This record gives sequence, C-alpha cells and structure tokens, in this order.
Amino acid sequence: MRDFHIETPRLILRPMETSDLEALLEIFGDPKVVASFDTEPFDRKQVQRWMQPNLEHQETYGYGLFSVIEKAEGMLIGDCGLEHMHLHGEPVTELGYDFRSDRWNQGYATEAASAVRDYAFGELGIPSLISLIRVGNQASRRVAEKVGMRLMEEITINRIRYWHFVIHRRTA
Repeated sequence: MRDFHIETPRLILRPMETSDLEALLEIFGDPKVVASFDTEPFDRKQVQRWMQPNLEHQETYGYGLFSVIEKAEGMLIGDCGLEHMHLHGEPVTELGYDFRSDRWNQGYATEAASAVRDYAFGELGIPSLISLIRVGNQASRRVAEKVGMRLMEEITINRIRYWHFVIHRRTA
C-alpha cells in the first residue's frame, strides 16, 4: 500500500502516514481551519488522536483519508478520502476533506474530492458516498455540490447540525 497513490493534474493523494503529523498540525492548528468544527486549534496530542482512527481505518480497508500533496511544492496541503461509518443505523461511506487555509479558493479540495469520488466508484465499487458538512460551512458545501453531491437533509448528530449530502454511482 505504500506505493499506492491517486494522481491529478496538481495533486498526489497517498495513504496518510504517522510522519505527516507536523504538516497536519499546521492545518488543524490553524484557527481558520478549525472554525468550521466550532473548536479551538488542535495541539499535537489532539492531531495524534485525530490521526489514529484514520490510520486504523487504512489498515482495515486499505484506504481512508489520504494525505494530499501539492506537486508543485511537494507540500502536504490537506487530507481527502473515505471513511466507513453508520448513519441512521445504516453503513455508509463518507467523503471528507480538510485543507490548509492558504490553499483555499484554488480548487484543490474539488480536485481532490473528484479524484476520490472516481476512485470510490470505479476502483472500489462503492455504490454511494455521503458528506456530512456542518451547517454554515459554505465552502465545503460548494465542494460537495461541485463533485455532484445533492443535499438530502439537515440532521443533528451529538447536538451538532449537519448538511447531509449524497451522490450515487451511475451504473448505466
């Protein structure tokens, strides 16, 4: 799995590694990034706790949240990938993404999310994807819409309001 990657014109998405901690700390330690989570910036231990379930998910399924590397600078600029979870008691696969604030509004999230969507549908044969986006996070909502997702409903999970987006694989 170490050699696995997804490539787009500007990005390389590869499995997340423990050595990505410092770059992810820069992302999740940024008040602008974590504002969408309605929390304070993460410290090192919080980023480690955030990473651990993803590393375990990768070990179990062979994929999870990929580290997103900008080709031009070779810099880790975000994460984008898939997570199996349960919603309304049913198994679902969520497409999620987080990016450095200095890379916002440059199309990176849409480029990465589109590549992961295509990988999920084409290579993995996953029938549908969801995204749970905190109500009010217009930037993430635009990314979901640009990759073809449709708003299904507003839901509350652990007293937090989310937009529930979905996209289905085309079988025709």
